[in-house]
Amino acid sequence: MDKYLHGNNTGFLTLESGEVFAGKLYGVPLTSYGEVVFHTGMTGYQEVMSDPSFYGQIVTFTYPLIGNYGVNEIDYESTQPAISGMVVSQLCQNPSHFRSRISLDTAAKQFGFPILAGVDTRSITQKVRQGGLLYGVLADQPMTAEEIALHRLRQEERIFVEHVSRTRSITYRGEGEHIVVIDLGMKHSILQALLKLGCKVTVVPYQTRMEEIRALQPDGIVFSNGPGNPEQLRKYCRQWRKLAEAFPTLGICLGHQVLSLMFGGQTERLPFGHRGSNHPVKELSTGKVYITSQNHSYVVKEGGLDKQNLMVTYRNVNDGSVEGLRHMYLPIMSVQFHPEAHPGPDDTSHIIATFLESVQTIGAKHYA
Repeated sequence: MDKYLHGNNTGFLTLESGEVFAGKLYGVPLTSYGEVVFHTGMTGYQEVMSDPSFYGQIVTFTYPLIGNYGVNEIDYESTQPAISGMVVSQLCQNPSHFRSRISLDTAAKQFGFPILAGVDTRSITQKVRQGGLLYGVLADQPMTAEEIALHRLRQEERIFVEHVSRTRSITYRGEGEHIVVIDLGMKHSILQALLKLGCKVTVVPYQTRMEEIRALQPDGIVFSNGPGNPEQLRKYCRQWRKLAEAFPTLGICLGHQVLSLMFGGQTERLPFGHRGSNHPVKELSTGKVYITSQNHSYVVKEGGLDKQNLMVTYRNVNDGSVEGLRHMYLPIMSVQFHPEAHPGPDDTSHIIATFLESVQTIGAKHYA
């Protein structure tokens, strides 16, 4: 213990591989377990901490200064905490921005998660890149590898979507087309993007039966983003495929992955995931490269795709992984990245508008 820092608010990140990183605890000083991941964005920490896709994860920020523009009242992606914890190199306690209302430290206290600051985040990032799936714990003392391994087994048995999907349907009024969103852990900005385009939007729990969704008389369906292993949702895919074949459909992130499963595809885990707002993606039909916001551990396996029905539309420039799909004959499309552009960039915000155009020009009533 002598090699570690001691004193008030001293905290530790212990990795299951045995490494221990000491720093200062902010936010809520609770013991918090989770998968340790890294995020490469220079901004967006408010969206990250509230994005349901980060449920159960301890997020390490590679950018050295976090919290410098504070936390505002409009950029939350959910009303409940999503992440298990946050690790930063420097935590700014005196933010400066005209929209800022509270510091990141204060927001962490309100949301109920710990922040560990003053650690070597580059070293943690290297550990994740080398080790792939890596669990850890944030606490006021180092933990044993056995304790972390036990919690990891418990985590892997959970279906994360159950903890972030809403429990009841809610409708948001609009004058345009009626879009039903299957909530797998929906970001608030996806809803806002649809409402901004004039849509009427009904968000439903992920377990909602197909008959109930049909009774809503939607013009289109969106499968949202969300956390966890898409294979855990395979039992719903037969029902979801019937929906996708009956209504114009868009899948985003986890929604993209389950759409591939609907048509007999497979997914696999990336070595260390894509998380950040600077990931280049190539549109295959035009050769144009977009900079995208991403957050996912799993990708669609191209070799298992139903090539008779699905074609790849986007590909990751860095590792060549599948970033988008389109059905050959039906108005079904999906993207692995986040077109709602929150926290940005907004290179691919046109994708939601393109989906809405397919709803308007084709519409469920033409083939349902």
